[in-house]
Amino acid sequence: MTTVDVGHPRSTAALRSVQLLAAGYLAISVLTLIAIIALRNHPAIVTDAVWVRGTIVVGSSALTFLFARRSARGSRKGFLRLRIVSAAMLTAIVVIIALPGTFPLWLKGEQAVCGLLLLGVVLLVNGKHLRSVFTK
Repeated sequence: MTTVDVGHPRSTAALRSVQLLAAGYLAISVLTLIAIIALRNHPAIVTDAVWVRGTIVVGSSALTFLFARRSARGSRKGFLRLRIVSAAMLTAIVVIIALPGTFPLWLKGEQAVCGLLLLGVVLLVNGKHLRSVFTK
């Protein structure tokens, strides 16, 4: 595994922020899946699309968190994967929110919160400083 030195205070602070944002994304996703399970007998609130999306989001948030942790340890592959997954999921969230009628309003609200957390991740990992650290 190829690693880089992420010991500079600016790098450490940025990667700590990325980990906190990814942890928030994971926590909200897991809580949402718990809510989906609890409300499973209410088809107006929990549709098949909600089940699928909720499951996918938990998986992607777990990967995002894992890649954030690996990046914080200096993993180049983890950093690249974090950049790809966070950008892809942010794009998917924007589409989910924009699609009329496919998902209930409560899920779109949850996705908006997740999108804001991922936006922070995307901005940090695609910023000049962290990109330069991992491309040296």
